[in-house]
This record gives sequence, structure tokens and C-alpha cells, in this order.
Amino acid sequence: MDDFVRNKLTEWGLSEYIETFKDEGIDEESFYCLDFQDIANLIPKVGRRAIFKKRLMLLKGEDNTTYHQESIDSPPQFQREKEEAAESDQVLPSTSGTKDKGKRKLDLQGESSKWPSPPSKRQRTSGLGLYTEEIILSDVKSIMRFVQQRLPNQDSNINRFLRNKISDLETDKRVLVGVFGKTGAGKSSLINAVIGEKNLLPSGSISACTSVMIKVEANMKSPKYEADIEFITKEEWKDELWSLLNFLGDNADQGNDQDEEEDYRDIDEKLSAVYGEEWRSKSAEDLMDNKYFKEIPEFLQSKRKILTCESAKELSAKCVKYTKSDSKDGDGKERKRWYWPLVKCVTVRVPKNRLLQHVTIVDLPGTGDRNKSRDEMWKSVVGSCSIVWIVTEINRAAAEKETWEILKSASSIMGNGGECQQIDFICTKSDNIEDSDDSSAAGVRALILKKNMKAKEEVNKEFKKLNKVKKHFGDECFKVFTVSSKEFFKKKHLAPDETEIPKLQEFLQDLNNRHSETLNYVSGAYGILSLIQGAHSRNVAGNTADVCKDLEEKISHELEKVKRPMEEAYMTFEKCLSEGVEKSESLCDKVLKSILQPRGVSGRGFHKILKCVVRNCGTYKPKNKKPINLNVKLAACLTDSIDEEFKKTFPNEKKCGAFNGVINTFSLGMEELIQKYKDVELQLIFLKTEEEKIKTVLNKTIREKKKTVYNSLTTTIEENMQDCYQQAAGFRGKDSLKNMRDTVKQHVYSLKNTMFEQAKDIMLRRLRKLKVYILKELKETMQKSIKLSLKTDDYSLPDFTVELVEMKKHFNYLKESQEEETPQICFAQWGEAADV
Repeated sequence: MDDFVRNKLTEWGLSEYIETFKDEGIDEESFYCLDFQDIANLIPKVGRRAIFKKRLMLLKGEDNTTYHQESIDSPPQFQREKEEAAESDQVLPSTSGTKDKGKRKLDLQGESSKWPSPPSKRQRTSGLGLYTEEIILSDVKSIMRFVQQRLPNQDSNINRFLRNKISDLETDKRVLVGVFGKTGAGKSSLINAVIGEKNLLPSGSISACTSVMIKVEANMKSPKYEADIEFITKEEWKDELWSLLNFLGDNADQGNDQDEEEDYRDIDEKLSAVYGEEWRSKSAEDLMDNKYFKEIPEFLQSKRKILTCESAKELSAKCVKYTKSDSKDGDGKERKRWYWPLVKCVTVRVPKNRLLQHVTIVDLPGTGDRNKSRDEMWKSVVGSCSIVWIVTEINRAAAEKETWEILKSASSIMGNGGECQQIDFICTKSDNIEDSDDSSAAGVRALILKKNMKAKEEVNKEFKKLNKVKKHFGDECFKVFTVSSKEFFKKKHLAPDETEIPKLQEFLQDLNNRHSETLNYVSGAYGILSLIQGAHSRNVAGNTADVCKDLEEKISHELEKVKRPMEEAYMTFEKCLSEGVEKSESLCDKVLKSILQPRGVSGRGFHKILKCVVRNCGTYKPKNKKPINLNVKLAACLTDSIDEEFKKTFPNEKKCGAFNGVINTFSLGMEELIQKYKDVELQLIFLKTEEEKIKTVLNKTIREKKKTVYNSLTTTIEENMQDCYQQAAGFRGKDSLKNMRDTVKQHVYSLKNTMFEQAKDIMLRRLRKLKVYILKELKETMQKSIKLSLKTDDYSLPDFTVELVEMKKHFNYLKESQEEETPQICFAQWGEAADV
């Protein structure tokens, strides 16, 4: 023990604990690290413990005005800055008299005047409120660990139930921000600038590889920079090799049009990266020899490769061979190996980066990949992105066809088939000014800002033309930014705010503001403690039967309210899909002609395209060109028939909720029941938190399941077409183009009276299953909770009076600071007092 601890205990009138602190080795640093359970072990008496916590909070309070500036690099003890606040704002009465059940009042409201005022949205965004909520969450988790350890080891229903409930509190869903953009658009520089790591992702003379997905997230467990490299499997590479070499062989004598030249260069670049020039004289079997992969044994062993470095620059240099290709490599010297063709995904972790604490930025290839496993991962990640950034150079932002094509081709995967809430169109290199008559700093600045304004107007105008995209995203979901990463770092002509990088940083910080997740956790913990204290403190008697009867009636009534809009949605979709089936059948000839005999494509050129399409299950992704998806084309009338209605029924905006928000309106009216049945107030508080939790869980589940519902239309078509693709892919030599066309055409004609109807039936079946699942989960969850809370008495459960008071204050603080954007939990101050 040092003098600091001894002096503080003496100053606070707690000198009787000096020896205890000395025995436990508490010095100044560990003094600031003490958590709820540590303090409880050191100072067992509640009143004395409360005084200590209050004094400790006031001691730390001197730093409160600056913690939002220091939080990124703060030492561990600083993480407890306000953690003790709720625990120390009053000297709590001793709980030694808890045997006298029913006579002592528990002040669930608590004296909150000394607890800090809830932060404004601006404070939470800047870090102030966010940091406070982190402290609250840390304290609540500490309390719940303490509670879990004190629960009896008996294998009773309520003990199992409570332990499961405490375990279920843990959630850590990351928000995905997907970043699209063609090579050279400035994606890497943008990401580096936004997260404040100038040298993290390589850019410049090294050309980007469009196959590798790069995830960037925080490393909160280590001060090191890390890269986690996931490879495709050896079998997948063997299949891809065979496909690439066959493609070259099939087209060796076909002539050289522009498309063929681009595809050949693409394949040459990929194979030369791994094998140098050796691939030109080797078979697929030869190229699978282990000698080519001796630098990456992890690929052969189907393991991940982990790189760990002290700096971003060092990690970037080590990662480059797995993520990029150097077009200048070679020059007569021994060629280096570049392994990006074998890489599925690279996850880069940046130490203690608070902007990425709960956010993952994903640098995405524009249109998926020819490799099946990479393409499946691409679809999965794109469908899971909450936000998408589309990056392009400002000079051609509105006219850049490839960039807009990325948006058009991915819109259904992000929208109705995904969970994207917002698309940000980011125009980079806004500082690039040519032929300026006024070279003064003020003149250049004015010209940049004028150009930025014009670019925003043109991009917004272009977006309004995209009718198919707007079936998935309204104008309110689309924003335009004009940024300059170079100016953000150099500050030559523009202030940092004018580069708009700070706007994107603030946006990421807002995504990190996990207010609703924290509130959900604290609400659940508060409910669990209410249940324990209720079971500990009362006899099962009185109005229990009456309240159970009221609740059962309420459940039946509320389930009917939930059921009705779901059935209405089902009937609407059935009508829309019936029209879609009819349209699909009648327009089948026209759709097939547009696919099999496209305008402006020569027979020789289309032979190669169609061969790729049938070999790859109906899809073809040419480099730098619009992707071809025969399955999507065939399903287009079906998806078009439901797109508008689907967006209304399953909005991606969390505020709204599926089926016109009916899940959020489900309520058993606990506020009224608490007023009516005061003796079971604690149990009803628990049931209210359970009600809110099941609604939150269901909303998340619906968000996932709706993707499967929507995508089932295209998936069903694809499954029906597999035999046809296999047969068509087998044709060789003379008339192979005619044979492929005829095979596809005849197959579709033979199935058109059943295939589209089947797709409709499968989607409707999935909708029915979703309805049944929602109603079942609501009913069974609430019934089980009612049974455990109102029909169980267990005096063996410990007394958590103090913990309940603390939890209540944490909960009220978070609830009061909740704003309109997080409406999931919204219930009034509970009661006046509860008998225990």
C-alpha cells in the first residue's frame, strides 16, 4: 500500500479498512481500477461501502470534463470514471433486516439529483455520452457477474432460467459499412483518412486487386496492428484453375475482340501473380504442386495466416502481396509472388480505434467474383451492410458508368434482399483543380467549394433517374459527400470540415453510439434483478391468480393484433406474385431473346459469354463491365411485382419495423397492471423488460429472415435451371453456340408453366412460416416468463436490494437520455415503491 491510499481512507473517515486494503495490495493505480465486486469484497458493510464509492466518484470527478478527449488513449483505471456514480449518491440502508418480509420499502426510484444529466445527441456523438454509457455498461456487467456468482448451485427451474437469462444479455453485433468503387477511385485513401491511419491500406503506384475483400475493424484486445488472412480452399483453387485454363483453351482460336483481350489480361494477371511465367506451359494438375505454395503453408493446411506488426506502415507492407498486384513487378528480375488470387478475405485490426469499436468497414469488390466461395461471401457481406459508401472521382462522378452500374447491380441485394439503410455517394479528390485563373489560396478554395456543390447537384439528379434502384431506396436514403483525403491531412486550401472527412468520422462515431444496445442490456439486467428480488421477498398468494388471468387475456388480444397485419401482407403478396407469374409466363420469349440474342454482340463474342454463363450457374462477371445474371433476368417480373410492397412491409429503417411496426406495438399493459397489483410490482417489471427484449430479438430476426424470403424467388429459378446449365456447358466444337441457346430455350419453355408458380409458392410458404414463428415466439416467451415470475417462490435466492437500486438508477438515466431514434424501449417510471 502507498501513502495515497492510506491518506484517502483516513480523509474519508474509513481508516478501519486501511489494513484490509494493505493486505490486498491496493496501491494508487489499482485504487482507481476497483470495480463493484472488488469494493464489495473490501468493504462488506453497505453503508460504509456507499460512502467509499461516493468519495471515489467525487475524486475521479475532477477529470470528468476532459474524459471525452482522453478516452481513446486512457489508462485502464480511467475506464471506471463514473462507474461508481449510481452506487454512491445515497447512503443505503442496511439489508440485515430482510427477514421482515413485506415491511421495508425499497426505493426503486432512488435519489437521482446527484446523477449526471442525460447527454444530448451532440454529446453522445462527440464521445461524452458514449463514454458515460460504456462506464454504465461496464458497471452493470460487473453487477451481473456478481449476481451470477451468488446464485445458488441448486438445479431448480428458476436457477436455470436466471442463469440462461444472464447469459443471453451478451450481444455484440457489429455494424457493417460497405465501400464500393472502381480501381483508382481513392477508396484506400478515404478509409485511411476517415479512421485516422494514413499508412494503413496501400494506395498509389500499386494497383488494386478487385477480388480481395478487406475488412477493417478495431483491435480492442491488443496494442498491435493485425491482419487475419483467410484463403480459399485448395479444392476451390483447383476448380478455378481448371476453369481459367479451359477458358483460354476454348477461346484460343476465336480471334481477339476487345472483351476477349480484357478477359485474357485478367486471367494472365491472376495466374502470373501466383506462378510467374510457368503457368503457360503447365497443366492444372502441375500447377497444384505444393512447391508453388511453400511461402504460404496456411493455404495448404486450410488455416488462416495472422500477421502482427507494431505500426500501420509495417502491416501495410506485409499485407500487400495478399491484397494487391504490382503491374511494374518483374522488369527482368526474378518475379515476386503475389498471393491475392488465393485470398478470400483479409481482416485488418487497428489497435484501440474507437471509431471502429463496433463498426467494420469493408472494402468490397464491385460486382462479386468468378470464384464461387468469394462470390458467396460477397453476397453475404453486401446483404449485411447497414450503410454503403460508393466511391468515385469527383471529375466524372455523375457520368462514371461503372460506378452507377455497381449501384444498380447490387441494389436488390442491399435493399429488399439485405438491410442497407443508407447509401452515401462519396466523390473523392475534390481538391484536384485544373486551369484555375486565380491561384491564390482563397481563389482555389472558392473554386473547390463551387465544384463540390455542382458535383452534388449532378449526382443527386442522376440518382433520381434510377427507377429500379428507387424501388429499394428512397431519396431520403441517398446522400452525397465531396471529400479530399489529401487536403484533410495537408490542410493547404481547405479547413478540415470542408474536406467532409470529419462528417464521415462523426457518422461512424454515431454508429458506435450503441445507446439502444446498452439500454437493452441494462433493461434486461434490471428485469432479472427485479425477478430475483420478487421471488426472494414474497409469498405466492393474494392476487397472483388474478394477475395471471389478466395477462393471459392480454396475450391473446395482443397476438390477434399482431396476426392481422401479417395476414393482410400475405394476401397482398399473393396477389402481387400472381400477377408476376402471369407476366413472367407471357414475357418469357422476350426475356429469353434479350438474354440469348443480345443486340450489338457478335456470335463469336457471345459464344464465349454464354459459355461462361452456363459454366457458372447462370452468372458471368466480366472485368469492368456489367455483370450478367440469367437467373435474375428470369425472376425479374416476380421481383418487380413485389418490390414496392416488400419495401413497405419490411423497411430497412429500424425506426419503422416490419408489418407496419406491429411488433413494436405489442404490449401487455404493464403500467396499468402495476397500479392494480402492487404486491407483484417487481415481477411485472421483469415481465415488461422481457416483453421489450422479445420484441427487440424478433425485429432482428425478421430483418434476417426477410432476406431469405425475398431472395427465394431468384434462388428457386436458379435451382430449376441447374440441369440445363450442366447440359449446355458440355457442348464443344461446331454449332455449340446454337446448341447452348436451344438447350436453355427448350428448358425454360418446358418449365415456364411450373417454375414461376413454384417460386411464388416457396416465397409465400416462407412468409407463412415467418408469421407462425413470430406468433409462437411472442406467446411462448411471455407464457414461460409469467410462469417463472408469478408462479415461483424461492427464498433460497440471495437478497440483491442494493444492486436493484443501483440498476434502477442506471436504467432511468439511460431511458431519460434515449432519443426518438431509439424507440425500442420506452416505458414510464415504475411505481412509487415496492414491498420486499
